[in-house]
Amino acid sequence: MIAYVTVGADDLMLAKRFYSAFLPALGYELTEGPAGLSFALPVEPDRSPVQPDFYVKPAFDGRPASAGNGAMVAFEARNQTQVRALHAAALAAGGSNEGKPGFRAAYSPRFYVGYLRDPQGNKVALFSSNPNESGRDG
Repeated sequence: MIAYVTVGADDLMLAKRFYSAFLPALGYELTEGPAGLSFALPVEPDRSPVQPDFYVKPAFDGRPASAGNGAMVAFEARNQTQVRALHAAALAAGGSNEGKPGFRAAYSPRFYVGYLRDPQGNKVALFSSNPNESGRDG
């Protein structure tokens, strides 16, 4: 099981604006500290934590943060409408478009996805595979 994912950011205020535009709508709560931003799903009493947590931090080695070529973090939305709304909110919060929300021929018929880059260049996907919604073939 993946416990956490970390992406680098040189400007934490820009990163906070970007990620706060959609992660709270997916249930993540933000905690800020000297080491960066921590987004986690709430833990219910007497339950194990829901993983993975998502961290946005300056690079540990002190050099400028860089986006990994081929690296991407995907967040699941409730439905296609939420994918579109959160994709638009993230763009308005400083992200750049890497692929507008929609179906992709290479993926399953129900996989609805939009792609973004955060202000640092990290790639992010917002997707839904809601079985109660129409797929690309119907």
